[in-house]
Amino acid sequence: MSNTQSVSGKRVLVTGAGTGVGTGVALEFAKAGASVALHYSRSDEGAKQAVAEIRDAGGIAEMFQADFSTLEQVRRLGLEAVEFLGGLDVLVNNAGITTNVPFEDVTEEQYDLLYNVNIKAQFFLTQTVLPELEKSPGAAVINLTSVHAFAGMTEHSIYAGTKGAIVAFTRELSLELIQKGVRVNAIAPGWVDVPNQHTVMGEDFDWEDAQKTVPVGFIGQPSDIGQLAIFLASDQSRYILGQTIIADGGQLAIMPNTGDFRERRDYQFGQGYVPGLK
Repeated sequence: MSNTQSVSGKRVLVTGAGTGVGTGVALEFAKAGASVALHYSRSDEGAKQAVAEIRDAGGIAEMFQADFSTLEQVRRLGLEAVEFLGGLDVLVNNAGITTNVPFEDVTEEQYDLLYNVNIKAQFFLTQTVLPELEKSPGAAVINLTSVHAFAGMTEHSIYAGTKGAIVAFTRELSLELIQKGVRVNAIAPGWVDVPNQHTVMGEDFDWEDAQKTVPVGFIGQPSDIGQLAIFLASDQSRYILGQTIIADGGQLAIMPNTGDFRERRDYQFGQGYVPGLK
């Protein structure tokens, strides 16, 4: 059975689906035959376009606004999405905020915002919709974290902390919810091409050159993460539990300070004691 067949008819809520990875995940589920509730926080432009695209293709979709810095709105979203979908089979906790601020300049307001949106909202939205997930055979929760949970980058102390928390939360929650028939896993994307990056990087950023730093030779697309989410929501991944799947094109496979991995080394260890070396 293909991934498409395995999620056809499922009812899916994707948070942060107004742009970037969230939009891509929602569109992939819809293409695979799922009914989708798309959450957005601020601008409704991206979510509205995605809903229109899904409906034009004959699918079922609706968008819902909620400010994830407010717990009341988090819970309201869960209830509204369940009402629209008539239940829930899959929750994709994708919504998150990225920011880079030097550690000594981080404010309490910035800290609270990222922790509220990136991890607190995941926690309580999952709690809110759990009664509906329990009713669904093969229900799944998929949390989006990041490679920042596994490798450091300066000025990302708040962001990286939230992403590391998601990995631990996913692992622990999987043990509790599998007892209720709900599988929990996470995805840690590496570099994914999303609109906000083009805004931040500016017009002069060399995207072609940037692709060379990723071992697979290209920067990932939101659809790549969407396909992985479909797999984790399907019965084909029934033996995967509590795991964080890294989808980074090989970025974390590179040891630091090793230069270009495509070039042969101009030195060779083992000469004189390893057979076959010159």
